[in-house]
Amino acid sequence: MKEWGIEEKIFTLTLDNASANDTMQEILKERLNLDDNLFCGGEFFHVRCCAHILNLIVQDGLKIIGGALSKIRDSVKYIKASQSRGIAFQQCVEGDDGVVLSLDVQTRWNSTFLMLEKALRYQRAFNRFKVVDKSYKSCPSNEEWVRAKQICDILKPFYKITTLMSGTSYSTSNLYFGHVWKIERLLKDNQQNSDALIKEMADKMRVKFDKYWEQYSVILAMGAVFDPRMKFKLLKRLYDELDPSTSEAKLEYLRKKMVMLFEEYKNKFPSTMNSTSTPSSNHYSTERGGRTNFDDDLFDLDDTPDAMDEGKSLLDIYLDETKLEMKNFPEMCVLQYWKDNRHRFGALSYMACDVLSIPITTVASESSFSIGSRILNKYRSRLLPKHVQALLCTRSWLFGYVVDEKDNEAEDEINIKESDASKEDSSVI
Repeated sequence: MKEWGIEEKIFTLTLDNASANDTMQEILKERLNLDDNLFCGGEFFHVRCCAHILNLIVQDGLKIIGGALSKIRDSVKYIKASQSRGIAFQQCVEGDDGVVLSLDVQTRWNSTFLMLEKALRYQRAFNRFKVVDKSYKSCPSNEEWVRAKQICDILKPFYKITTLMSGTSYSTSNLYFGHVWKIERLLKDNQQNSDALIKEMADKMRVKFDKYWEQYSVILAMGAVFDPRMKFKLLKRLYDELDPSTSEAKLEYLRKKMVMLFEEYKNKFPSTMNSTSTPSSNHYSTERGGRTNFDDDLFDLDDTPDAMDEGKSLLDIYLDETKLEMKNFPEMCVLQYWKDNRHRFGALSYMACDVLSIPITTVASESSFSIGSRILNKYRSRLLPKHVQALLCTRSWLFGYVVDEKDNEAEDEINIKESDASKEDSSVI
């Protein structure tokens, strides 16, 4: 950090749940606190990877209902094992659409969700196929189909938020709160499920959920508050739906933490703490819709501070402003909003941008260093020779190999040789 000159610019560190990482971040936090480089003594420093937490929660639940999935898994496996069975199953499907079934990888819960989602579309076809093929013995009963539908509904919000995290774009932290809220509400509802197995699954998942999100929800909630379309008003409604008796306490605790963090930002950015002006909602909506007939200079004058509001902090002023309507700004860039209003909110805009840009997951950083998608084997050997050579040259640069391409009758055969120093032959692709 010192070599890159960022030791005074660290706000959070996102890590997975390995115990070694917990120890490392504690040591690093202590070292950074010696020079007073962390806000609030590092209270918000350690952020646990959201993707890893979701994976732990789902895996705990799937252990309970693994047997309930076996018949659907065996059914898909049976049909996909033979072309003739696939044709016979296609004839049992209503309509002319092609049948799309997928077999899951049991160590990847998202593939289990996709298997269930696709199989549920062909419930009637599976029942017909049972009559056509007398050797087919693994058709689920009606009760088991209902259970599969409930399992699929539970896994769906997990799949959506995981897809959001694994996308090519880097989502700001305000987007996650609503998804996590849906998961918590779904688990709470299914804890009262009439199906004992689904209830046990929900109980198991809720224990793991509470373990990690009790300390983690503060950062997610802060990100939601800094979305001008949400603020505390929407949070209150969401908290009320979960548990009205604890809603006020949660909101008060969140407000207290935000005030504490904002005080530190005011101390760090003292020259920007006193700017106040009229609410930004009208200005922002006008700018999005076009600048009508006003001159640009009038817009600049309109946004300059016109009064000092004694006794109110910038945080209070922002929270007191009317929130923007979600339907009017469905694709709003929240970071752009704070950039456009940085001269109005000063230190608060710096705080908002830091909170909103917290990496909620380590998926993006881990994939940058993963070579899993670039491994070639006998099942993945259809690349053009020049592309294979380019990949191998990159790998040789990373690992110290020298790669030579030889002409062969088959263009896709490339011999890899190590450097003259080792004189050892490596594998042939």
